Amino acid sequence: MNLSAVSHTNQDAPSAWVQRFAALIPPGPVLDLACGSGRHARLLAALGHPVLALDRDPAALACAAGHNIATMQIDLEAEGAIWPFDVGQYAAIVVTNYLHRPLFTHILASLANGGVLIYETFASGNALYGKPSSPRFLLKHGELLQLLREQPDAGMHVLAFEDGYTEAPKPAMVQRICAIRNPAEFPVGQPRLF
Repeated sequence: MNLSAVSHTNQDAPSAWVQRFAALIPPGPVLDLACGSGRHARLLAALGHPVLALDRDPAALACAAGHNIATMQIDLEAEGAIWPFDVGQYAAIVVTNYLHRPLFTHILASLANGGVLIYETFASGNALYGKPSSPRFLLKHGELLQLLREQPDAGMHVLAFEDGYTEAPKPAMVQRICAIRNPAEFPVGQPRLF
């Protein structure tokens, strides 16, 4: 399955997946987790959101800083690291090209009701196209859906999911999901679509 809808010649351009769903984010603060040089932080700030760009790399954060963008340097994978955010704190959390499975429960908990999760990262089979190639950093087939199913109390409604090959911005195997936490049109307890 070919997932590429828009070709990017510049890998610093925002992901087409993030661009597609950014307009769904309600007013409020957004967390760009593992932000890199800030391509998504800049997009979200331009849409009027106060953005916290988080990364462990100080050089990347220096590039990410800008108008309406605060930065935070932290290595959430370090021994003893504690998730620093409150329950329901964010209108959206955006994660691209990053996977640390122990954070997933915290990510969902930090979304406000009506908050949007936009997640896109590499998937099984990516070794054919380069890095990352370790299973530790590659999602298994359907894993993002499974991670949501394992958190029924989070009340996530899946709007879109893709799992397969993309050509843009470079050939890769990826998984992508966009989901909303307890959206008003889907009362708590109502079955979720997957």
